Amino acid sequence: MENIKIQIQNTNNDTIIKFVSSTILINGGSYEYNNIDEAKNSPLAQQLFYLPFVKKVFVTANFIAVQRYDIVSWSDVQEEVKEQIENYLNSGNTIIKEETTKKEAIEVYAESTPNPSVMKFGTNKALTQTDVELKNIEEATKHAPLAAALFNFPFVKEIFISENYVSVSKYDVVEWNEVYQDLRNFIRTYLQEGKTIISSVPQPEASQQDETSNNTIAPKNLDETSTKIVEILNEYIKPAVASDGGNIAFREYDPATKKVSVILQGACSGCPSSTITLKNGIETMLKEMLPNQINEVIAING
Repeated sequence: MENIKIQIQNTNNDTIIKFVSSTILINGGSYEYNNIDEAKNSPLAQQLFYLPFVKKVFVTANFIAVQRYDIVSWSDVQEEVKEQIENYLNSGNTIIKEETTKKEAIEVYAESTPNPSVMKFGTNKALTQTDVELKNIEEATKHAPLAAALFNFPFVKEIFISENYVSVSKYDVVEWNEVYQDLRNFIRTYLQEGKTIISSVPQPEASQQDETSNNTIAPKNLDETSTKIVEILNEYIKPAVASDGGNIAFREYDPATKKVSVILQGACSGCPSSTITLKNGIETMLKEMLPNQINEVIAING
């Protein structure tokens, strides 16, 4: 069994700290607990509430966030909490007790996107807290069983899994009206059966440690302008492109050239209208909100 490692990650709220796991903790969804009584289905959260400074616990697919009372500083106790979580996980203890008596009602709907090659399949089930993009079945087999299963459809080209939707890119051998119903039914059945959605989060190379999720967590070691760019993308841009089945992730900001580099994902990748969106939408907004700090926005993958 793989030895689980926990990495400490700060957030924009200095009372909340994240303990990020090297493996997937739970199969989709997220859980928030305000006290030990609410945490009856999470033995791990209950154990954390025995620490007198713990105010709130938030459990997601790949991290546990803990909010503290002001009686301590995180610098005094974070290593203790990290060690406690690591020991608990490596002992094979239960994180969340799944309810087996009530079958979850899963709905999946299909939506066209501005990219004619991509269809968005939205669902009422939380799928992931970290966006995952799979370019081929080899990547999917390593990290995302749901994507690996979808790649068995011969017309599937790429897959992007976000918080509550899956964007599927197809080859031109078929039209969406011929196949979207089959994909919709397949995804719905897969989720109803409680199968694993994501088994591990692909780790980018050290030079590519960018902000690629919908979580409002700032990347590390960013200058002031880069941090503001990420905040603008999270608040104003991401919700809009997510509604069309896509995502735009910050890559880097060059203060010398005042150039912003982003990564297009999901329906945004390869979309005929993405250049217009990038220039007339995102670039214009960043120039207006950060005057004299932005010259150009480019997509490094499209």
